[in-house]
Amino acid sequence: MIRVLIAEDMYMLRKALVALLELEPDIEVVAELSSGAEIVSRAEECRPDVAVLDIDLPGMDGITAAGALHTAVPECRTMILTSLGQPGNLRRAMAAHVSGFLLKDAEPDTLISGIRAIVDGQRAIDVSLALAALETEPPVLTSREIEVLRLAAQGEEAAQIAARLYLSPGTVRNYLTTVVSKLNARNRVDAIRIAREAGWL
Repeated sequence: MIRVLIAEDMYMLRKALVALLELEPDIEVVAELSSGAEIVSRAEECRPDVAVLDIDLPGMDGITAAGALHTAVPECRTMILTSLGQPGNLRRAMAAHVSGFLLKDAEPDTLISGIRAIVDGQRAIDVSLALAALETEPPVLTSREIEVLRLAAQGEEAAQIAARLYLSPGTVRNYLTTVVSKLNARNRVDAIRIAREAGWL
């Protein structure tokens, strides 16, 4: 039996996913969550084989949660569901050890076969997203710079970002200054806009 954790903040979609998966004789939904912040603690409790995560969750986005989950429950494979076809998101997901990356409007059979595939150690990646990622330029920012900018985009101040990433506030400010310079942006807000349009956030 494949044990699945689902995290999706839209109630109707989450319930539809649960109902769809529970029709399968070899799949059992062991947890359903509406927030990214709950994922690791629930996974540590119920030890799922697969976590199916929405990319855009409150509390902690799906890709960040996937990275944390890989560290805390390494035997759990992760699949990201997204309505955002940005190539940078697929790169982020691969860096977070995600095994599956599918669009939300994929056929239900694609999701189900993808879950079975990643349990068997394979990958389940939407072909159009993979091709788009190959065709776009890699980000000019380092992964740490992107991480700092992503938190800034969520409205966090330098001190909050520093506490979360175990850095000093001065180091965070230096990262943000470097990002603005590298992107030829007018300011931090402009840098966030440029990074979002490039699919890096």
